[in-house]
Amino acid sequence: MKIRKLSSRDANFKDDLTKLLAFEETADDVLESTVAAILKDVRARGDAAVLEYTAKFDRLPLASALQMELPKKELQAAFVGLPTEQRVALEAAAQRVTEYHQKQIQESWSYKDADGTLLGQQVTPLDRVGLYVPGGKAAYPSSVLMNALPAKVAGVAELIMVVPTPDGIKNQLVLAAAYLAGVDRVFTIGGAQAVAALAYGTQTIPKVDKIVGPGNAYVASAKRRVFGVCGIDMVAGPSEILVICDGNTDPDWIAMDLFSQAEHDELAQAILISPDAAFIDAVAASANRLLEQMPRKEIIKTALQNRGALIHVADLDEACAISNRIAPEHLELSVNDPQYYLSKLKHAGAIFMGKYTSESLGDYCAGPNHVLPTSGTARFSSPLGVYDFQKRSSLIMVSEQGAKTLGAIASTLAFGEGLQAHAQSALFRAHV
Repeated sequence: MKIRKLSSRDANFKDDLTKLLAFEETADDVLESTVAAILKDVRARGDAAVLEYTAKFDRLPLASALQMELPKKELQAAFVGLPTEQRVALEAAAQRVTEYHQKQIQESWSYKDADGTLLGQQVTPLDRVGLYVPGGKAAYPSSVLMNALPAKVAGVAELIMVVPTPDGIKNQLVLAAAYLAGVDRVFTIGGAQAVAALAYGTQTIPKVDKIVGPGNAYVASAKRRVFGVCGIDMVAGPSEILVICDGNTDPDWIAMDLFSQAEHDELAQAILISPDAAFIDAVAASANRLLEQMPRKEIIKTALQNRGALIHVADLDEACAISNRIAPEHLELSVNDPQYYLSKLKHAGAIFMGKYTSESLGDYCAGPNHVLPTSGTARFSSPLGVYDFQKRSSLIMVSEQGAKTLGAIASTLAFGEGLQAHAQSALFRAHV
């Protein structure tokens, strides 16, 4: 396997880096028209359309598709039936994720002006949230925890989960995670039809205020299209990892860290930046040796050869500058003094500090959320959190004296904008 090597000293480095980072999902007209048709159909026919698409795409008899809501006792049975080691691990992860997100709760606040006018902010949770969870072989119980627990911590009243069950296969870990996280209702549907059902509501599936969770290209397209009807978390691109290393970490560790994201899919991106050229060569050698041990080696190989890179830089300061240009989803700062360099890093979804902190710990159990901005959107976006399930309302209660003061200001500005009713509305109270 040959991973491209770049050097910041090369004259064409900036152009090469731009090409490496370039990722634009090819617009698939057939996919987009299919999704548009499904959304329109579900909006018009509700349950009947959902059931037909579920039977078709998940290869189920229509009679089986009719049983699309799972009883809570089945979720509980999945949790109780887990092997002890899996159940204990799931509970430990859930506890850590919950404790971390409890720190994010926003409180309402208010204050009074000197004239007695009250101003403030009221924070309230969303009423109902929909959680999309991939099913079949690509089933991730960790995603259930990361999406459901912040919503519950935020105080969301009802959490509706949708998860496809291709060929009738139900992932017991996913169902157990839903039980542990306090998911209220679970429907065994997926794809664009599930997104449509959550966004518009059907006879059986309630309309939600926001849809969160990962999915395939059809799900991503559907989420884009229903945004505005309801909220969405984000439209995520391929997984990414950027490792900045000073050369003092075991090269096998770093190679495996690169693999950890490359194994997601062929479009994933894994990049190492280091000022130590010999270390870069050692990581490349480790990657070639360890690759043969990987069950998903073909996916890893394709991802690393097409979108991976080993970048040699002058020093760690330059590495941080390049990282800020990339704005990666996952950033490993595998150096002896990570806190020194932390202040130099402005854009990253999550920062994993020190050589003992593998990105995979963040995926499962460290505590912070693993739903992170991709494709450079960490320049303006943040990880999923409690704040995504709360909203803010402004509070204004003007005193009699405040009406006189503010009325004069508001009417002057309103007259300037030619809005007479605005001005008079303010002046009526100002002249009491």
